[in-house]
Amino acid sequence: MNATPTHQALDPEFRLLVLLVSIGFFMQGLDSTIINTALPAIAKNLQEDPLRMHGVVVAYVLSVAACIPLSGWLADRFGVRNIYFSAIIIFSLASLGCAWAESLNELLIYRVFQGIGGAFLLPVGRLAMLKIIPRTQFLAAMSLMSLAGLIGPLIGPTLGGWMVEYMSVRWIFLINLPIGILGALITLKAMPNVLEPTVARFDFGGFILLIIAMVSLCLGIENFASPQHPLWWSLALILAGLVASLIYAYHSHTHQNALFRSKLFKNKIYSIGILGNFFARLGGNSIPFLLPLMLQVAFGFEPFMTGLLMIPTVLGSLASKPIIRSIVQRFGYRRVLLVNTLLVGLCIASFSLTTADTPLWLRTMHFFIFGVLNSLQFVSMNTLTLKDLNQQDASSGNSFLSMIMMLSMSIGVALASTLVNMLGAYYGADNLVAAFHMALICLGCINIIAAYIFWHIPKNTPV
Repeated sequence: MNATPTHQALDPEFRLLVLLVSIGFFMQGLDSTIINTALPAIAKNLQEDPLRMHGVVVAYVLSVAACIPLSGWLADRFGVRNIYFSAIIIFSLASLGCAWAESLNELLIYRVFQGIGGAFLLPVGRLAMLKIIPRTQFLAAMSLMSLAGLIGPLIGPTLGGWMVEYMSVRWIFLINLPIGILGALITLKAMPNVLEPTVARFDFGGFILLIIAMVSLCLGIENFASPQHPLWWSLALILAGLVASLIYAYHSHTHQNALFRSKLFKNKIYSIGILGNFFARLGGNSIPFLLPLMLQVAFGFEPFMTGLLMIPTVLGSLASKPIIRSIVQRFGYRRVLLVNTLLVGLCIASFSLTTADTPLWLRTMHFFIFGVLNSLQFVSMNTLTLKDLNQQDASSGNSFLSMIMMLSMSIGVALASTLVNMLGAYYGADNLVAAFHMALICLGCINIIAAYIFWHIPKNTPV
C-alpha cells in the first residue's frame, strides 16, 4: 500500500507562476468589489439614475457565469498560456473601454467583455497550476494564491470610494491596466503553453442553451420594474429562460458530450448543495451591492466613508475561516446550514433597522457579524456540495457550482435592484429609506426560505 504523499513547500521555480495566477485572482476579486461603492458616482458621471445602475454589476457577473463552461475546453484545446494571456489582454482592453465610456449602454458592452476576460482568469490559472505544479506542492501554491483573492475584496470597496472621492471615476477601471501589463509580461515568461493532445468536441448546443437560460432569467427579473419595458416582456423573458433550462435538462440526459451530464444530479448531496447555493446566495450576494447604495443614496454617506464601512464585512469573513471546519465537524452539515441560513436571513433583514444616525460602533459590529455568518454559509455549502463527487465528476461538478454561484449573484443583484425600484415607486422618491428597508426584509425572507432546502440533508451525513 502506497503512503499518502506529504505536502511540501513550494519550489522557487514555481513561485513566478503562482504570482501570475495570483495577479489574475487579485484583478478579478478587485474588479468584483471596487465597483460597488462607485456606482452612484458613475451614475452621476453618465447622468443616470443610481438606482438603475445594477446592470453594470449584472453585465460583468453574468458574462463570467456564461463563459465559465468554455474556459477549461479552450485551455485544453489551445493551451493554458495562450488562453490566460488572451484573458488578461481582453480584461485590460475592456477596462480601458469602461474608463472612457460615454453612456451607460457603452459601459455595459465593455463590462460584458471584462466579464469574458474575468471568466477565464481564475479557472485557467488554477488549471495551469494543476497541470504544472507537482501534487505534493499544490496545497502550498493554492494557499499563497488564496491570499491574493482575499486582498482584492478587502481593499476593493475602500479603494473604489477613495478614487471616486479624491481622483476620478475612470481610475476604478484604469487601475487594471498596469496590473494587466505586468500579468501579460509574466505570462510569456512563467507559463508554459500546456495543452491536451486530444480534446473532445465542445458542446456548443448545450452552451447556447445555458446562455439563453441565464441571460433570459436575469434580464426578465432586471426589467420587471423598468418603465421602458411592459410587464409581458419580462414575463416572456423569464418563461424563455425556464424553457431553455428544461430543454438543457433533457439535452444533458441524452447528449453524450454534454457540458454537465444529468448523472451529476443523481448524487443527492450534490443536488441539495446546488439548489441551496442558488437560493441562499440570492440574498447574501446582493448585500455587497445593496448596502453601499443605501449608505450613499438613502443615508447620504460619502463614497470613501462607505468603502471604509464595508471593511468589517470582509474582516468578519476572514475571522470566520479558521473556525468553520471545527464548527461543521462538531454540529454536522445539516444543523449548521439550517441554523446559519436562518441567521443570515435574519441578519440581512435586520439591516432594515439601521438609519443614517445608527452609531458607528453598532454599524461596524453589524457588518462584521454579517461577514462571519455569510462566510460560514458559503464555505459550508461549497464543501457539502463537492464532498461526495467522484474523481470523474469532480471537474464538471466544480465548474457547474462556479457557474451557479455567479448566476445566483447576478440574479440576486437584479432582484435587489428590482425590489428597490418597485418599492421606491410605491413609497415615493422622498422615502427611499423605506424602499431599501423593505427590500432588505424581502431578501432576508428569501434567504430564510432557503433553509427548507437544507432540511433535506440526511441527518447522518458524514463530515
